[in-house]
Amino acid sequence: MILNERDIRNEQVLRIGMQMMTAARTAPKGKGVDVIEVAMLTGEDIKRLSDMMIAMYGEHGMKFFLRDADNILSAECIILIGTREHPQGLNCGHCGFATCAERTQGVPCAINTVDVGIAIGSACATAADHRVDTRVMFSAGLAAQRMNLLKDCKQVFAIPVSASSKNPFFDRKPKEPQP
Repeated sequence: MILNERDIRNEQVLRIGMQMMTAARTAPKGKGVDVIEVAMLTGEDIKRLSDMMIAMYGEHGMKFFLRDADNILSAECIILIGTREHPQGLNCGHCGFATCAERTQGVPCAINTVDVGIAIGSACATAADHRVDTRVMFSAGLAAQRMNLLKDCKQVFAIPVSASSKNPFFDRKPKEPQP
C-alpha cells in the first residue's frame, strides 16, 4: 500500500488539533480550578468565524481583522481556547484591585488570564512537536467570543492550524477593504 501525504493531511491535522485540545485541558490551572473551555472549528464554522471578523472590521475599522479573516480560511481547523470568569479569591491584587470583592464586574481575574495563556502555550507546544503551522489570533478569538462559540467565556483566543509547504499565518500582507 502507498499512502500519499496529500491524501491524509487533513485527517492528520484534525488529529493533531484534537491532541492540542487535550494539551490545553491538561495544562496546569491556578488553585486546581478548571475554568478553561476548548473547542475545534472546521469547514463551514471557519467560514462563519471569518464572516464575523469581516463584520467586526466594519464596526471598528481595525484592518488586521480583514487580513486575519482571509487568513483563517487557509486553516484545516481552528482551536478555540477560552476561560470563564471565576475569581480565585486570592485577593492578590494582580487584576488591579486590592481584593476580589473590589474587582469591577467584567474585569478578568488575573489567574484566569494566566490559565488561558498556559493552556494556549501547551496547545501550541503540541502543534510544534508535530510540525504543523499555527498562530495565536486575538482577532479570531474575539470574534468567536462575540459568537459565544465557547459558552460564557470572557477571554477567547483562536489558533488556526495548517499543514502546507509554507506557513500561511506568517509573512502576511495587509488586506484592503473591498469598495
